[in-house]
Amino acid sequence: MKIGLCVLGCGEFAKVFATSIQPLLPEINLYFASRNPVKAQYYKKLFNGVGYFGCYKDAVQNSNVDAVYIPTPHYLHLEHVTLAAEYKKHILLEKPLATTIEDGKQIVSLGEQANIKLMIAENYRFLPAVQLCKQLVDQAEIGNIRVIQIQEESPNKLVDWRADVHKNGGGVFIDAGIHKIHFLRYMLGQPEMIYAMTPSPRENLNEGEDTLLFSAQWTTGVIGLIYHSWNVAKHLSKHWISVSGDEGKIYFEVGKPELQIEQEGASRTIHLSTPQNGLLDMTKEFLNSIREDRTPQIDGHEGLRDLYLIIKAYESIDKKLPLRIPL
Repeated sequence: MKIGLCVLGCGEFAKVFATSIQPLLPEINLYFASRNPVKAQYYKKLFNGVGYFGCYKDAVQNSNVDAVYIPTPHYLHLEHVTLAAEYKKHILLEKPLATTIEDGKQIVSLGEQANIKLMIAENYRFLPAVQLCKQLVDQAEIGNIRVIQIQEESPNKLVDWRADVHKNGGGVFIDAGIHKIHFLRYMLGQPEMIYAMTPSPRENLNEGEDTLLFSAQWTTGVIGLIYHSWNVAKHLSKHWISVSGDEGKIYFEVGKPELQIEQEGASRTIHLSTPQNGLLDMTKEFLNSIREDRTPQIDGHEGLRDLYLIIKAYESIDKKLPLRIPL
């Protein structure tokens, strides 16, 4: 039986999502919902959908819709999860889970009370290089991990609602840096201590940060470093991840179809599948969790833990202090 999946919101990222999941069309019925029915109908035709809705409530009330994908603005997540949970639709929710811990906890509770599958759309988890890196780390391919470094500089800008610190929940770190937080947690679990900094004051206090440096340390002594900026670079630079152990190093560029391992002065490259954004395998996991009636890999509690570290990073900046994280 096909699963009816409706995309709530026909924005730009809905296009990326719908394009990426086209191979799944034989096993899903794809719908689109928008406050603008003309736009929803356009997306339905453009992405081989089977139906469309002129409002979100019509979509979740429809018996042919089993699940929804919510890529709406962060500050609307609680409202839209509440609507979908009321009609017991499974939910694939874009990260971050919410803009506050309080809203995040309420979202998790709504999913549990409705007895639905709630999965966070953390596509980095499903990148081929990330999956292979995790496997190599777990197998101690490079020995004991000592340092993980993640860097991204790009000329992107926070625009529209993302430029509003209250609607976005912050700046670039909650918007895209949360991918990097999840990577650290995926590799090592929750850290013991964190510290964060921004390089300069914001010109407009209603705007979130455009650059953030984050450091974390685990009880094992491992250190994680994130440098995330959407302002410094004049051109798109490499977005890379480096995992250093006492017997070697793993390095890859996000989105590239290869991963390098350096050991004892020698380097070897492992070629991966065609570059992907992780959205296809992420959606497969969501659908399989519904079919198999199990908890998805990245459930609401995982999303809440990621959000918690983001919020603590902002607290660290405000207090100009390192903060201990409850384990």
